[in-house]
Order: sequence, then C-alpha cells, then structure tokens
Amino acid sequence: MAKNIVVKKNNGGTIAQNKRARHDYFIEEKIEAGLSLQGWEVKSMRGGRMTITESYVVFKNNEALLVGSQVQPLLSASTHVVPEATRTRKLLLSRRQIDNLMGAVNQKGYSCVPLSCYWKGHLVKLEIALVKGKQLHDKRATEKDRDWQRDKARIFHK
Repeated sequence: MAKNIVVKKNNGGTIAQNKRARHDYFIEEKIEAGLSLQGWEVKSMRGGRMTITESYVVFKNNEALLVGSQVQPLLSASTHVVPEATRTRKLLLSRRQIDNLMGAVNQKGYSCVPLSCYWKGHLVKLEIALVKGKQLHDKRATEKDRDWQRDKARIFHK
C-alpha cells in the first residue's frame, strides 16, 4: 500500500506581513511594487524567511529603496555568494508612481512603509503604503473598536 504524499508549494500567498504598520499608522494609499532581488533571496523567500516589520521606504536619486528588511539566507546557499541579510533593495515602480510618492513624503508629511510581501505568479511583490502616524489615543481607540467587533461577532454567532 503506497500512501499519496502531497508536497505543498508556496506559489501563492503571503511571504511576510507588517502587522505593526497597521497598528502604528493610518493607511492612506496602497501601491503594489516589484522588488529587485538576488537568486539566494528568492530561494529564502520560498522558505518564508523574510521580515519587514522594521523596514521603511526611502527615496534617493529618483529611486525607491526598501531599507531595513531582512531575508535570512538558507543554510544550503551557494558557496560563491556572500549573502547580506539586511541589504537595501530597489523597488520597481514607474516614474510617475515614484514622483507621486516622493511628493507626498516630502511635501505632505507622509511616511512610506511596506505592508506585506507576497507572490504574484512567479514574481515577488511588495505592497507599500503612504501612512500618517497615530497618536497613543488613536491606537487605543483602534484597539477598542477591534475588541468590540470581536465581541459582537461572538454574541451573534452563539
């Protein structure tokens, strides 16, 4: 008797999420960006070894750069490549998108942070957002609303 073994591939779905951003900021506008990666980084992302909680987006020389994200290298990485886990990665956006984001960050006081990283077919995409910081009382109000929604769902599902 042979058992059927199903190997689950991570072709669709989320690689990493930044839940802290949803807690600390008001999200104004979301944009999907491509990510310029090296081969070992893609292999590590297939294993789910990426974190973006401490990362942010910087604009330099008319380019958007992701700073502070970590991709932990696999133990079986190639011997001729020296992996750098926290290197700055270039975001692939159109000139118009970069100009709009730069204008909002420089003139309107927004920040730009990544919300999630995910697979779209065989490509790695990063969802970035223009955000404004929350005050402590705003964070409490958000948490109170979330608790109320959870309690309300429990009451109605009984």
